[in-house]
Amino acid sequence: MMLHPATVHFAIALPVVAATLGIAYMISRKEIMSKIAARATLIAAIAMIIVWYTGNNAGPLIYKFLSPQGQHELLEHKELGLYLAIAMGIIAILQIIGCRLKKFGLEVLAIILLIGAMFTTFLQGKHGGEIVYDYGQPFEMYQVTKYLNNSDDLDMADDVDAAVDLIKNKISDISKKTPLKIQGEVKK
Repeated sequence: MMLHPATVHFAIALPVVAATLGIAYMISRKEIMSKIAARATLIAAIAMIIVWYTGNNAGPLIYKFLSPQGQHELLEHKELGLYLAIAMGIIAILQIIGCRLKKFGLEVLAIILLIGAMFTTFLQGKHGGEIVYDYGQPFEMYQVTKYLNNSDDLDMADDVDAAVDLIKNKISDISKKTPLKIQGEVKK
């Protein structure tokens, strides 16, 4: 089962929540808001690490179904995901230290970095969407195109109806097997 699609939305939403709470703290400068913002940032960092981990496991399952451009995009997506996970961890540590030591300047620095990470996460989400919707199509389309471009069966078909039947059968086969391939249940 692929967990990345189910977890990714938390990694997008939680930095927004944490940044909003951080800005509220900067405005109010109340200790309770400092603690809430620091904990929200920690939860956002944990979510980001989990999403990177689930993506790291999901990537190899879909890699072979993507076009070459999609494969390149997936590798960039993985790399940026790692950087975001590391950055969110560092930001959470800075904000927690600032909260514990009551260093407003350190907390402001962490919140500014968090806002930067939040916008980078939006960019990361855009790239993830492109992998699925622009390059994935949703993974079956690439296989159909590859079949149409490289099929000796189609060249040997007796007539147009026979070729259409071959294509329909191949699309049906691809539609059945692709989800199983992605989940690792079928080899070819």
